[in-house]
Amino acid sequence: LDSLPYAPNAAFNALEKGDDPLCIRGTRVDVLNDIRKWIDGEDKRHIFWLSGWAGTGKSTIARTVARKYYGKSRLVASYFFSKGGGDTGNATKFVGTIARQLAGKLPEFERLLRKALSKDKDIVHRVLKDQWQELIITPLAQLPVDSLPSPLIVVDALDECDTESSIRQVLQLLADTRNQNRQLLRILITSRPEVPIRDEFSRFLPGEHQLILQDISKFIVDQDISIFLKHNLAQISPEDEIVAQLVRKAAGLFIWAATACRFICEGLWFWTAIFCGFVREGLIVKQWLQTLVMSNTTPEDHLDAIYLTVLNSSLHSRFSPQDITDFHGTVRDVLGSMVTLFSFLSVKSLSILLLKPEKDLTWTMKDLHAILDFPKDNASALRLHHPSFRDFLLNRERCRDSYFLVDEKQAHQMLANNCIRLLSTYLKQDVCKVNSPGMLTAGVERNQVDQCLPPEVQYACHYWIQHLQKSGAQLRDNDKVHRFLQEHLLNWLEALSWMRKVSEGINAINSLQSIALTSDCPRLYAFIYDIKRFALYHRSAIEQAPLQIYYCALVF
Repeated sequence: LDSLPYAPNAAFNALEKGDDPLCIRGTRVDVLNDIRKWIDGEDKRHIFWLSGWAGTGKSTIARTVARKYYGKSRLVASYFFSKGGGDTGNATKFVGTIARQLAGKLPEFERLLRKALSKDKDIVHRVLKDQWQELIITPLAQLPVDSLPSPLIVVDALDECDTESSIRQVLQLLADTRNQNRQLLRILITSRPEVPIRDEFSRFLPGEHQLILQDISKFIVDQDISIFLKHNLAQISPEDEIVAQLVRKAAGLFIWAATACRFICEGLWFWTAIFCGFVREGLIVKQWLQTLVMSNTTPEDHLDAIYLTVLNSSLHSRFSPQDITDFHGTVRDVLGSMVTLFSFLSVKSLSILLLKPEKDLTWTMKDLHAILDFPKDNASALRLHHPSFRDFLLNRERCRDSYFLVDEKQAHQMLANNCIRLLSTYLKQDVCKVNSPGMLTAGVERNQVDQCLPPEVQYACHYWIQHLQKSGAQLRDNDKVHRFLQEHLLNWLEALSWMRKVSEGINAINSLQSIALTSDCPRLYAFIYDIKRFALYHRSAIEQAPLQIYYCALVF
């Protein structure tokens, strides 16, 4: 099963998701009951689509359902998509991950899966539709009827998948599970009501169960948000009037309420004020509410207002004009990187990649706990609390403060340049110090690879071409990309081999060839064409023993 493409962080209970919230008792009662009745009942519809605007609580509901049925041993697989989550930001490992999880829960499915893999060893390199048919559909259809009653699969945040094409593919795959076995397989899908998703549901899944969160009674949603606020603000015991104002400001968005609670309770300014006795708790919350007065009243406007309030609150009154300029520049660079990274990094790794002192990054972001999820240890990744903050920073219509607005192409260009700079200074022959040209990849412990190739270097190896592609940059003969490939191509491919990501590297070379094709760089294009031929021809040798690449290059 190790040959299957696998994203361990996709599961709802992956190690790094230990602090992700569940629904508080007494909230979302009707929604959870509807989903429970569908899972446990005789309803023949095998898919339940829970849709809603950003911040309406879809992922929290999905986690709550997954946790409940995981405890009942009926959850057989879960895949939580996440932009910036590395492998969980795309669909390339979707089938392999679902198959691995199903095999872990159903012994008979595992036997059938092993049989399918031994029958066609190259299936993992084929298109997702063929993978799904051979690795999921066929084994499911052969399972005994009583192997597991009403097994459940949860697919969360489908709109976070990287491309519309991938979203359509995933929906088509899930539609293909209908009537493929004699059990009532249940699939819960959550997403925003994006046009491509709505169109695909109408096309492939007409008549399936659908619940739209924004259609739920405002009275019920406000009650839930009130319970949520009282629970999370229990340490300051807010007056009912304060809670009522917060509920009105939330406008049905749980993410607004959650951000407000973190801003109130975790902000350094709040506890300083309380400790020094400057103001009473109720008064400081009232003063804070006054900063959220807006002329517009759409839910998105409410959310944007609180994000701007959090960002502006991090500017201290003691800042000089130059301090403010420097602060804005650092915040824009850091946040611009965070919302365009393909996989989140720790503060330490981010500081090395951005060439900024770690203490400066920590100081700059210390008052942004309301929107950034700071890890408990320095080695863990710094994450956004919610993807809606990414949408806010990248949208000129929503982020009306030009000091914080992120130009997506510029952010990708900066990251591409920094990745190339880092790799140019770090990569070398035999980077893992094995001192043996015949050493197999399988013979080197993963921790040795991680020590010799730290997270920021592995990130740069994996994603530098993707950042280049997203930046919209044009390539030129003898530019920094051309020079990097001339000097460090073999070192880069060696590092990818130690990382077990040669396939991803070949895909990246294909993308680089596409960029070169539309650029004025005939010599670079010819060079990339040769690189592609070389990597494909010697792929097997490079994957097995990375240092063979230097001998293969001589032969080639």
